[in-house]
Amino acid sequence: MRDTLVLNASFEPLSTVTLNRAVVLVLQDKAVVEQSHPELRMRGAAVDIPAPRVIRLCRYVRVPFRRQAPWSRRGVLVRDRHRCAYCGRRATTVDHVVPRSQGGQDTWLNTVASCAQDNHRKANRTPEEAGMPLLRLPFEPSPADAMLLSLGNEDFGALPEWLAQPAA
Repeated sequence: MRDTLVLNASFEPLSTVTLNRAVVLVLQDKAVVEQSHPELRMRGAAVDIPAPRVIRLCRYVRVPFRRQAPWSRRGVLVRDRHRCAYCGRRATTVDHVVPRSQGGQDTWLNTVASCAQDNHRKANRTPEEAGMPLLRLPFEPSPADAMLLSLGNEDFGALPEWLAQPAA
């Protein structure tokens, strides 16, 4: 099961926690459920609550400003929605636009999701050298974007309007 999204009191995404931790925060009145799983419930001897997908803290928590989301192979695959940047098929690997053999780094702007066949075919060449244009350019997600992407749209469906709007 996927983790639960934790929102600050101002509806800003903070982190994700396990389902059990989310339930504990709700039962301790430290958070309220903003969105729950439609058919899943958490039951105990004296408790019966919907399983939370999104919770909001009751008190505002100050968080140090994070300039950028940390790079990871999994993050690149999630950012590109597991679609190959060269052919659009299912991606299982990460490819360096400028290969490491040519000085390329592990950064958001130099890596794309790729299927194994295209990654092997491109080898240690740039897309131009290999004659393999990118279908979409790599980008650097914000920390909040990276967190929301990691939860997956297929699990949450369309984001509710209160989550898509900036805090007032």
